[in-house]
Amino acid sequence: MQSEPAEPLVRAGAFSIEERDAVYRAIMTRRDVRNEFLPTPVADDVLRRILLAAHHAPSVGFMQPWNFITVRDEQRRRKVWQAFSRANEEAVALFPEDRQALYRSLKLEGILKAPLGICVTSDPTRGGPVVLGRTHNPRMDSYSTVCAIQNLWLAARTEGLGVGWVSIFHAQDLREILSIPLHVEIVGWLCVGHVDTLYERPELEVKGWRQRLPLEDMIFEETWQGED
Repeated sequence: MQSEPAEPLVRAGAFSIEERDAVYRAIMTRRDVRNEFLPTPVADDVLRRILLAAHHAPSVGFMQPWNFITVRDEQRRRKVWQAFSRANEEAVALFPEDRQALYRSLKLEGILKAPLGICVTSDPTRGGPVVLGRTHNPRMDSYSTVCAIQNLWLAARTEGLGVGWVSIFHAQDLREILSIPLHVEIVGWLCVGHVDTLYERPELEVKGWRQRLPLEDMIFEETWQGED
């Protein structure tokens, strides 16, 4: 029997304290940026690095279902903003009246303020009709793409870039603006740009929309222990 060619292995030991602290700092200080973007363009080499980080995310069956549509053109971003604005007005009405004023006070202008938009998509056909690991959960390609977004977000934090994830839109509007095929899922629009300040805590927490839940309430042992 022919043996498989040996592949070089890399050390799997713990990072140095400095390296570990840098990773945790990126995680703990990452923020969803909405209104603090600077007009400074994102350099091509920086964009390449954060997209490379995204492309190294884990994906079920190694299908790598993501694509990244980078949008710098102001007129195209304005069309995306208009699509968001229409959907946002619909969203306001879904909240109780006592929450609507607070919702409207949140500044959600990143689409126009950020000099770069990235539409992240997921192609469920990329791995073929049967994908290792997706045989019993057809959403695994979408989940994999979300991992790519998280990688991009953390890499952007280390580069001094802010990222805001926009999900309030009708998918068909973005399909038409960006010529996205019908079978491709639109996972989100990311506003990306330089920032010089970030909220110490998440903005929605600072402004009273929601508070972070205690970690202790999120951890169960052996079986589900929450309310039915």
